[in-house]
Amino acid sequence: MAVLVTGGAGYIGSHMVLALVDAGEPVVVLDNLSTGFRWAVHPSATFIEGDVADADLVARIVAEHDISAVVHFAARIVVPESVADPLGYYLANTVKTRALLDALVKADVPHMIFSSTAAVYGMVGNDPVAEDALLSPISPYGRSKLMSEWMLEDTAVATPLRYVALRYFNVAGADPAGRSGQSTAGATHLIKVACETALGKRAAMSVFGTDYPTPDGTCLRDYIHVSDLVAAHLDALNHLRRGGASGVYNCGYGRGYSVLEVIETVKAVSGVDFTVNYAPRRPGDPAAIVAKADRIRAAIGWTPRLDDLETIVRHALDWERSLEARKSAA
Repeated sequence: MAVLVTGGAGYIGSHMVLALVDAGEPVVVLDNLSTGFRWAVHPSATFIEGDVADADLVARIVAEHDISAVVHFAARIVVPESVADPLGYYLANTVKTRALLDALVKADVPHMIFSSTAAVYGMVGNDPVAEDALLSPISPYGRSKLMSEWMLEDTAVATPLRYVALRYFNVAGADPAGRSGQSTAGATHLIKVACETALGKRAAMSVFGTDYPTPDGTCLRDYIHVSDLVAAHLDALNHLRRGGASGVYNCGYGRGYSVLEVIETVKAVSGVDFTVNYAPRRPGDPAAIVAKADRIRAAIGWTPRLDDLETIVRHALDWERSLEARKSAA
């Protein structure tokens, strides 16, 4: 039996493949390479280029590789982009997830881990937000993911499928062994952008909004190391395999850092005092969002091991340097 990872050539998906391979699991990756990279997929995994909404392809993969679980990352994820292109996001994140779910139910695949987001909460204030908080997303991205959560919940009632949906907070960092990291050109992740600026890949970076109701006026976020995040997925999969119930869990550390705090950390770790410009707020950005993350620890036994902003930044910087070396060698 194997695990199917959709979007497994992307940033988080490639780290999930690493974790599964490290755990001795047979892995199949399905990715259309719209934002992912073939070279990012571990060579032990079987790679198939294609779309998650291709029902015939998914059915064939499940049958040929004896798929027993799916970890579903394939999605579009940029909040401002979703505001500009809502229908594109509902197609990529909701319609295609519905098609994937239909194929999995028809093939009797028992388990699914779903990549959701803290964007389902919307404007929540500065206190940590729990899973049972009011769900009021303010962007098409958040709404597209919430719709998918609802589909999963309803499907689990009507069929034998069991699932875990993990609501990510701000994912950052790279594999500590340097095997994968955030590689997308033009990425919008704050730590990625700051690291690129520190290494001279960007002339300057922008801070969007300095008038938020936070201690220093910039957005406050809960940053989680990508390796801790994928460990949560593996723990969730093992939870389902043990007969655990379906559920929805936050994935964060329960502590927030402002945009300016992150920038100062990148400057300190890199030793570079780079240029920062200030710009108006972006649409769809809440002032603060920090996880209340005790439920996942109690329910599935997740224990983060890289809960340190400097460590996250250091691993991200190391990865940026390795990307430069890769380009030089090409």
